[in-house]
Amino acid sequence: MKTNITSLPIRTLAAMLLCLSQAAVANDATLPGVGKAMEEMVVRNEIAGAVTTVVTKDKVLHLECTGMADAAAKRGMTADTLFWIASMTKPITGTAVMMLQDGGKLNVADPVSKYLPEFANLKTPSGKAANLTIAQILTHTSGLGEAGGPTLKDAKTLADLVPLWLAAAMQYEPGAEWKYTQSSINAAARIVEVVSGQTFDAFLQKRLFDPLGMKNTTFYPTDAQRARLATAYAKDKDSGMLTAVPPSADFGTRGRPPQGNGGLYSTAPDYARFAQLLLAGGTVDGHRYLSADAMKFLTTPQTGELPTGFFQNDVFGQHGKDYGWGIGTCILRTPHEGVAAMLSPGTFGHGGAWGTQAWCDPVKGVAFVMMVQRANFPNSDASDVRRAFQQAAAQAIAK
Repeated sequence: MKTNITSLPIRTLAAMLLCLSQAAVANDATLPGVGKAMEEMVVRNEIAGAVTTVVTKDKVLHLECTGMADAAAKRGMTADTLFWIASMTKPITGTAVMMLQDGGKLNVADPVSKYLPEFANLKTPSGKAANLTIAQILTHTSGLGEAGGPTLKDAKTLADLVPLWLAAAMQYEPGAEWKYTQSSINAAARIVEVVSGQTFDAFLQKRLFDPLGMKNTTFYPTDAQRARLATAYAKDKDSGMLTAVPPSADFGTRGRPPQGNGGLYSTAPDYARFAQLLLAGGTVDGHRYLSADAMKFLTTPQTGELPTGFFQNDVFGQHGKDYGWGIGTCILRTPHEGVAAMLSPGTFGHGGAWGTQAWCDPVKGVAFVMMVQRANFPNSDASDVRRAFQQAAAQAIAK
């Protein structure tokens, strides 16, 4: 289905305009200019709709819904619209590992083989023993190969994925470079299972989601939650119209592994609650979830001088040196033009494949969370939608 706001049926357009006019359906707090910026993105067919929120460690400054969750069904965005957050799962995986380190159950300097014995025989491209550490697999510096082949779709648990990772040739010598690697994050999720004695989804539910009140964050949406799932759209490069695309088949279904690289679904208020935990240094409502030392691993680059991130080419400005990687998090060392211009040094967070974004600015004391479902941004971290949201929010806060 193709969608263009200028050619929608009158009833659909009326529903969309009604949603555009209903700022902050679940909260009176809005920042001036953010809604207008998101409306422009809808009119330009960059997105069908968005839910945006800005929080401090203990307050919601902004919560606003714009456009449609499903244009064909005439369903507007609401605060409880559910999104596949994809790689925004990774900081949560890093948090789970740091919780176990706080409990004395592991150390990120430990070899992966201590918990996954199958890794003991893994060899690097030069034939040396790989000796991967937990820190390396969570900072994308391990060189681990990616799982592949026809048996990948048959995996039902994270344990089923282990032999597939080891069957793939390693990509480079550990620590020699940074390369975004999905299998390594899932290996960290499997370590959480081995150490805790729980499935990864059960561990997160008990230790993070339930205590924080994140009722709509899950690897396996219920039927009721699926009814609130935002439709994903791709922009046709020739017509400029939005076309609905099917949900990702790799995630969201019981009987598939709870993948720490990108398996979670969530809402803007739920993820903002997680962001508040990070902004508050690991403490929420008087309860400490992460130690100060754990927070340093999440918010301080662990990748030395290696260039990292998704801006390492001429198209996106060659900003690899402006980023470092923490345990499951991307960290902005030096702000640059575009999506990072309004952020402070030390801002950390992660984006998702379908355009979702969450960034904590510890200098300003705020987190910017944006939920959209756009399947074919050239670079979801560098999208005009992210820039417009963050710029409008930062300007409103500054005033």
